[in-house]
Amino acid sequence: MSPAERTASTPASATASGGAAPRPTARASSAGAVDSVPRRVRLTLARIDPWSVTKLSFLLSVAVGIALVVATGVVWSVLNGMGVFTDLDGLLHDIAGNEIDISLLDYVGFGKVISLATVIAVIDVVLLTALSTIVAFLYNVSSALVGGLHVTLSDD
Repeated sequence: MSPAERTASTPASATASGGAAPRPTARASSAGAVDSVPRRVRLTLARIDPWSVTKLSFLLSVAVGIALVVATGVVWSVLNGMGVFTDLDGLLHDIAGNEIDISLLDYVGFGKVISLATVIAVIDVVLLTALSTIVAFLYNVSSALVGGLHVTLSDD
């Protein structure tokens, strides 16, 4: 479909205001059956609101941070239940000998691992929110230069 045909199929008032064109009515085909014509609307994403990107990215990064802390707790519990930390502690004592008094769980205890995962999650929330907002600003600058993202929507 050429651009002239696309423009002709959509009323000027619908494309200028950014709204959808009215749905074409059903037409009779040569065989006598009625088929509907899918409408096509060409839209341009010219600007993204940085404040809405900030709010959405904050909520999504908080969800990712919570998932990170929960996943860390689950993995630590599974590894502890399988006896991995006790086996590694025994291996450490076999290698270094009994003269050292070091326990592996002093360094990778549940509290320390969850605390580290929480710190990483907080850093993740701050970085993802800031980066998403910066990307929204950069998109707005680049779309002002090149015209934005053109999208054609159809209701097939």
